[in-house]
Amino acid sequence: MKITASGASPYVRKVMACAIARGIDQQLEKWTIATTDPVLSNSNPLGKVPTLITDEGVALFDSPVICEFLDSVGSAPALFPPAGPARWAALRLQAIGDGILDASQPRRREIALPQDEGRVGYIDLQRGKVARAVDVLEKEAASLGPLKTIGDIAVACALGYLDFRFAHEPWRPGHPKLAAWYDSVVGLPPIAQTAPVA
Repeated sequence: MKITASGASPYVRKVMACAIARGIDQQLEKWTIATTDPVLSNSNPLGKVPTLITDEGVALFDSPVICEFLDSVGSAPALFPPAGPARWAALRLQAIGDGILDASQPRRREIALPQDEGRVGYIDLQRGKVARAVDVLEKEAASLGPLKTIGDIAVACALGYLDFRFAHEPWRPGHPKLAAWYDSVVGLPPIAQTAPVA
C-alpha cells in the first residue's frame, strides 16, 4: 500500500495514527507528491492528501474512508465499532475532530491574507466552530478513551493540530478534563510517532 506523505497534514496524521494503532504502519509506503502534481490527480481527482493506493491499485481518498479501509487490514481490534451505539459514538467523535480541522485549516490560510470585513467575519465564524467543539469535548471528556476508536484518534489529532498551528490561541484554559485526557494519550505511539512537522 502507498500513502501520500505530509509532515504537517492532520488528516495524514490521522491515517498514520490508525495504521500505527492497528500495527500495520510498516505496510504503508510513504509517497511524497505535491497536490498540484498531475500524477496525484490521476489517482485522486480532488488532488488532495491523504490518498491511499491499495495493493490492488485502487485509490482511496479522504481520511474517514482511508481509516475505515485500514481498519479492515490485519487482525488488531477494530477502531470502528460494529453497528450500534458504540459505533455512532465513535463516528460522532470523528466528525467533531474532523470538523475542528475543517474549520481550522482554511482559517489559517485566511489569516495570512489581507483582512477585509468579509474575511474577518469568516475567520470569526470558523473560530467559533472550534470553540464550540472544544466546549462539547470538555463536557464529554469522560467518554474519551486510550485511542481505541476512530473517535479518540480523530479528537487527539485535532487537538494536536490546534497546538501545532494555533498555539497563540490555547484551548486548554477552561477545559481541564479534556486537557487531562489529551495529556494521557499524547505519549501513546499513534500520536507520539506522528507529531507534525512544519
